Amino acid sequence: MHCGTKDGTAEREKSPFLNLGDSAQYVGMDQCKSCHQNIYDTYIQTGMGQSFGMATRQKSAAQYGPHSLVYDSLNNYYYFPFWAGDSLFIREFRLEDGDTVHNRVEYVSYVIGSGQHTNSHLTNLHGFVYQAPITFYTQREQWDMAPGFEGGYSTRFGRIIGHECMTCHNALPKFVQGSVNKYEAVPTGIDCERCHGPGSLHVKAKLAGNLVDTSKHADYTIVNPAHLSKEEKMSICQRCHLQGVAVLNEGKQFDDFKPGMHLSDVMNVFLPRFSNAENDFIMASQADRLRMSPCYQKTDMTCTTCHNPHISVKVTSHAQFNTACTNCHGGAKAVTKLTCSADMAKRKAVNDDCSGCHMPKSGSIDIPHVNISDHYIRKHYEKPDVHLSVDQATKVKQFLGLQCMTKENPTETDMANGFLHFYESYSSRPYLLDSAENRLLRGNFGQEKLLTAVHLYFLKENYNKVVEYAAKYDIKTINDPWTLYRIGEAYFRLGNLPNAGQYFNKAVTVNPYNLDFLNKKAAVQFGQKDANGAKQTYESILRIQPAYEPALVSLGFIYMTDGKTQQAAKLLDKAIALNPDYDLALINRAELYFYTADYQQSADMVFKILKKHPGDERAKSLLQKLAGKTVLN
Repeated sequence: MHCGTKDGTAEREKSPFLNLGDSAQYVGMDQCKSCHQNIYDTYIQTGMGQSFGMATRQKSAAQYGPHSLVYDSLNNYYYFPFWAGDSLFIREFRLEDGDTVHNRVEYVSYVIGSGQHTNSHLTNLHGFVYQAPITFYTQREQWDMAPGFEGGYSTRFGRIIGHECMTCHNALPKFVQGSVNKYEAVPTGIDCERCHGPGSLHVKAKLAGNLVDTSKHADYTIVNPAHLSKEEKMSICQRCHLQGVAVLNEGKQFDDFKPGMHLSDVMNVFLPRFSNAENDFIMASQADRLRMSPCYQKTDMTCTTCHNPHISVKVTSHAQFNTACTNCHGGAKAVTKLTCSADMAKRKAVNDDCSGCHMPKSGSIDIPHVNISDHYIRKHYEKPDVHLSVDQATKVKQFLGLQCMTKENPTETDMANGFLHFYESYSSRPYLLDSAENRLLRGNFGQEKLLTAVHLYFLKENYNKVVEYAAKYDIKTINDPWTLYRIGEAYFRLGNLPNAGQYFNKAVTVNPYNLDFLNKKAAVQFGQKDANGAKQTYESILRIQPAYEPALVSLGFIYMTDGKTQQAAKLLDKAIALNPDYDLALINRAELYFYTADYQQSADMVFKILKKHPGDERAKSLLQKLAGKTVLN
């Protein structure tokens, strides 16, 4: 499917706004407030202004007490949020026969979400930010599993809050380059410069006395979205309200987008389309739904036609929203003189609430327990009997294809990347990879397609094909860290450890704080009999992130093979305390118990493993060794 917006590269090169240039710097909302106090006072109460904050009692919209207990029945964990003084914690525990057999408590650093719909919770573990497994749903006034954690898919305290997520729910954080989710500093809330661009030139001009009468002229030291084209205005909103599959352009990062640009300058966003699914939408899809509306397609309408971004929707009356409708449909300068065809009694019953009828509230398919306005403006609307998730829709509805929302004429490589990221993010249907391959093989193959080809065949688990493409190019010319990692992993799976090591080493050089990259580097070192090198790499991982479970287990194993039982036990016990279902940690600990002649403890752990995985070969082998050592219960 083709895209719905224009590229406009030449037009953007002529932008008169000076703060699109590299010389403009971000100054922070406090600097804006010093001159725009009245706007700040109302904006800070909006959903954007309240989008992110420290975990304080004032910030939290949740209710606490015995009723706050959440049970994840599919993974058998209980969760309980509680305050200790002014600090918020979440306790995770497991019960067996009434006894607590697992207890983990994590400090909550941040609350994400304005509280209009939800409050979710983030932990900051040594600078690495993760989402906690439970959310408070304010409209229902209840705690439940966080979005995406239900249905057995909980990652507990391990869901990474990456750059894309953080830069949509917040101002621009100080992201640690070369990491996935490590931050030096995190601001609190979406600020003025997310919509107006960096403010240093504007501040400098005002302090120098260079004032502009903005009632007559535009002030080009800072972006005023009112002076942008329709697509440029929409790009600002779509940066966060066009939720879908976002694919960065090569060499770009999520914070490279500035107001006044088109979103396609930095990334492309793709959305899946299904048959008979016009009523299904995801939470942050307002821009997509609006674009589907005749009102948008036939006029100069944008998001700000109805919304004043400086004023909270909570204090904006229905009458004000409905005025936007009557301005087009009933006023003296109306686009059309259409009148409401509904029965007068029905109209009176809802006080002629145009937006309430034509943009009714409904549940989203990705966030439970919420109701939001559907921004697909239609004459007739019928609520669906049931909402399907994107993954469910790929199974039971006809998949029509991906639509690129940011380019009118995407390249074949653009579309292939869209299919690959959709496969990874939403639904692992094999036909999505086939669609990507079909797109990739069209036209000439150049190095610009290498990243896509490696990604495709890596997901297809065709590792021979991955290394075939990799062999076409000198490793020195490849700088994309994930491409380097995938090539390294392909060589690793094929048993070629020397080549795997080269690519993992470079991936680590490019992304030195990517824990998974470091972990693979250590695995190759160990596989090449360089136990000391592997030990040093695992230790470096744990200096960066002491709670990284794979490094705890692997380093514990190295200590165990070296006969350093106390050090091994300490590391393995910590890993199990973090994750009592970590199979490799459990079997290594069982073997360590056996090695130290604690046969009953070893047997207990083996039975625990076999209860979950009856065919586990290491556990069965250890059970045979235990047969003559202890009474097996």
